Amino acid sequence: MTSHVKDLKLAVLGEKRLAWAGRDMPVLEIIKNDFKKSKPFKGKRVSACMHVTAETANLMLTLQAGGADITLVASNPLSTQDDIAAALVKNHGLKVLAIRGEDNKTYYNHLNQALKNKPHITMDDGADLISLLHNKYKNQAKNILGSMEETTTGVIRLRSLAAAGKLMLPVIAVNDAKTKNLFDNRYGTGQSTLDGIIRATGLLVAGKNIVVAGYGWCGRGFAMRARGMGAKVIVTEVDEIKALEAAMDGFSVMAMKEAAKVGDVFCTITGDIKVIDKEHFKVMKDGAMVCNSGHFDVEINIPALKKLASKINYNVNANVDEYILGKRRIYVLGQGRLINLAAAEGHPSSVMDMSFSTQALAAEQVAKSAGKLTIKVHNVSEKIEKRVAMLKLKSLGIKIDKLSAEQAAYLSSWELGT
Repeated sequence: MTSHVKDLKLAVLGEKRLAWAGRDMPVLEIIKNDFKKSKPFKGKRVSACMHVTAETANLMLTLQAGGADITLVASNPLSTQDDIAAALVKNHGLKVLAIRGEDNKTYYNHLNQALKNKPHITMDDGADLISLLHNKYKNQAKNILGSMEETTTGVIRLRSLAAAGKLMLPVIAVNDAKTKNLFDNRYGTGQSTLDGIIRATGLLVAGKNIVVAGYGWCGRGFAMRARGMGAKVIVTEVDEIKALEAAMDGFSVMAMKEAAKVGDVFCTITGDIKVIDKEHFKVMKDGAMVCNSGHFDVEINIPALKKLASKINYNVNANVDEYILGKRRIYVLGQGRLINLAAAEGHPSSVMDMSFSTQALAAEQVAKSAGKLTIKVHNVSEKIEKRVAMLKLKSLGIKIDKLSAEQAAYLSSWELGT
């Protein structure tokens, strides 16, 4: 099975959307043109487990321009845009195995196929592909030059694997790059999460108590956007420093067991399990809405909610399920999966331009390493970071100052003082 998509007839619409996203990804276009000339991936197979969106499609076409033989599978059952998948197969000859709403068996069949193609380079968004490799395809690890990881949850898993001494190949933590997390996580997740909630519910944000679980870069972004639309934002945290930061940023901070009593809308963005649990459902007000913008659907304990519910009404609105608890109703948005992709279309192309440019250049570094990278979780190089930032500024028409020789000498000196 080389490809498995919903309907190739959707390719016409997918091609239009792919091109529209590409117009707002000028940095990636520059890199694509460079790759056309240098062909850094010539003769190399790349298997990518990522959200199959218009932005990801432009990344895949950039790698293809560099000579890569690509297999793309979904990193989440509800994040695939079927028209984009169709366009990549029909119009661009990529191998794509991704269908929106695919069941768990199909999801893992696709992941297995991505590894059966014996890639030289892998890309992940959540580390499912690398996890499968370490569990089932260990013999292939020695032939993989390296992997890129796109999201916080995946980096957590990979650093855990490395700490246990079980990591079998080099990984570049693209998520930890400043050109990724300062912008994609904060502005991208902030905007697209709110977009997903509004699309699913038609909610008037102004005046609502919105509970943000987690104050990392994604949580910061969502809290900022929600406040900007008039919400009264409550932050819950387990990290003392982040809790202090949220408080000094002007947000209410409290434990989830207290926030659960007053929240109108809850959004988990932590990367951990059971952030909203049985005890919280029991005290939520009638009509409370819960959703998740973390990578996996484990942050909200939906199995516990099902046990509490006397009745469940699925799809009372698109991407909204109603759980009846006595005289109260709790609404789960997007089945507890990534709300910004389950109910919307993910991050704006402009912010993904930086993330995927960083991803492409990190992949080029891996390809050129000829297997010389050490087996560990690597940070993105400062050279790549600076190049992406410089190109993005140029595309926005922004010019900045440069240090004079005297200023540079002063900053590098210890002798000069008062």
